[in-house]
Amino acid sequence: MSAAPGLSLPATDSDYAIVFAAHGSRDPASKAQFEELIAQVKALQPGRVMTHGFLEFNTPTIDEAAREAVAMGAREIVLVPGVLLAATHAKNDLPSELNLLRREHPEVTFHYGAAMDLHPLLLEVCRERLVEAEGAAERARGEVRRDETLLLVVGRGTTDPDANGDIQKLARFLEEGLGYGASAVCYSGTAKPDLPTGLARAAALAQANGGQFKRVIVFPYLLFDGLLARRVREAVAAGAERWPGVQWASAGHLGPHEKVARVFLERAHEGIHGQGHMNCSLCKYRVQVIGYEAAQGQPQIGHHGGVRGLLGPDKPAPERKVMPFYVPHPIEAQSFEIIGGLYDWSRVPTESRYAMQRLVHTAGDPDIVPDLYFSPGAVEAGVNAILRGLTVVTDVTMVQSGLKREVLARLGVQVWCGVHDTETHLLSAEAGMTRSAAGIRRAYEKFGNDCIVAIGDAPTAIFEAVRLIRERRWRPGLVIGLPVGFVGTVESKAALRAALSVPRITNAGYRGGSPWASSVVNACMIEAQNRLAALTQPGNAGQTTSAAEQ
Repeated sequence: MSAAPGLSLPATDSDYAIVFAAHGSRDPASKAQFEELIAQVKALQPGRVMTHGFLEFNTPTIDEAAREAVAMGAREIVLVPGVLLAATHAKNDLPSELNLLRREHPEVTFHYGAAMDLHPLLLEVCRERLVEAEGAAERARGEVRRDETLLLVVGRGTTDPDANGDIQKLARFLEEGLGYGASAVCYSGTAKPDLPTGLARAAALAQANGGQFKRVIVFPYLLFDGLLARRVREAVAAGAERWPGVQWASAGHLGPHEKVARVFLERAHEGIHGQGHMNCSLCKYRVQVIGYEAAQGQPQIGHHGGVRGLLGPDKPAPERKVMPFYVPHPIEAQSFEIIGGLYDWSRVPTESRYAMQRLVHTAGDPDIVPDLYFSPGAVEAGVNAILRGLTVVTDVTMVQSGLKREVLARLGVQVWCGVHDTETHLLSAEAGMTRSAAGIRRAYEKFGNDCIVAIGDAPTAIFEAVRLIRERRWRPGLVIGLPVGFVGTVESKAALRAALSVPRITNAGYRGGSPWASSVVNACMIEAQNRLAALTQPGNAGQTTSAAEQ
């Protein structure tokens, strides 16, 4: 069974036993879900001695669970708290139990694990629950953007401000990582604001300024079902009746989940080896945190360095970075000389000529030109989008692979393809769409209008882009739709051509492909590079040179 990216299952090389300790509940559902989770943990490491117990309300008790492990031959035991955050139970109650066990069993070495905390795998489970809730709400009441959604996170609530503060931190991770318009926090017990106050504040915020948020999604950060989880569901249902002008959605608690089981095992491994965990466990450069998966391992450098000081000739010379002109490979240059004689390019608008020539170079056929469609000003819109630093969104990694790396690096252009992301897979399954289409919807959520869309493989991605343009008023800087194939290809291109509110580049017929989409982006980037070079080369300030002239 494979582990999550960047994380691995705890090693099994040391012969130790695990005692999992839960608080316990009067609600049978809570105990049943805890025992279901323990079964999942045992399935991950079937050869290890594992028992479980409860602080109160349920049996076996923790001391009974420890005695069972000792009776099975364990001489090294780690006690792992079955709680989400480190508050009184993890800091006081369970250590007290541990001290009693050490006195009762002097022949056994006892260790203590940390609470589950805001582990990256738990954040992934949070994302799953939120995506599920969004899907159910969308099927019932229609689509709402995440930046038009208020996220209300409900914590358990404790007397420990550190644990309560972690709920605030969780809300911030989910808000920024998933792109919600705002987030708020309340607690189901002990801490303030309480649940009724939190719902009232969320409703007021949603209705402010003529309806600031179209939806409030309530997420209980609770491990198991039971009294508190039911209290949240009932309160949300009552809130929907009290504030009918607000669309409410209720997400599920974490519950038994393989990723939760993996966190239990990781905490046990840390405890047996005396390894504590700190806030750096959620550093986006160290581990894959939802919404920032690509940041793991990246060097921490300023992302504006590639264009700083380049967008104005009025900068003093020391502040202006000199950008070189694009220099094609000799074979590439010779190819374009040949292409220049294969077609009457005087029939093509000057601004579109170079991009079309790059498409001919990619296809190896000048006969494609009559089938190409460039909306008026499309290339200029693409060049300006590159100069503004907009992200290039691709439907598949093949389009991303076809972009000229040297030009990307010089301009500092960011490229994003979500087709293989975990969240894209979740959205694809939940919404019943292809992963390419789901990636385009995520780009709409993630970047808004600040992107260029380059589609070279999936007609479904074009259909989703067109739907968002028409229904959600999406306005990317440029939309390129040049897929190849026979199913939906012609129809999707026709739909894009008819989307009059955005600059667009497409073609008629079955031909196209990822290299075609890459070629158009490359043409825009080369043009942008040459314009910057014309501005920054000594003695050239204020002059411009087109890619075709180079």
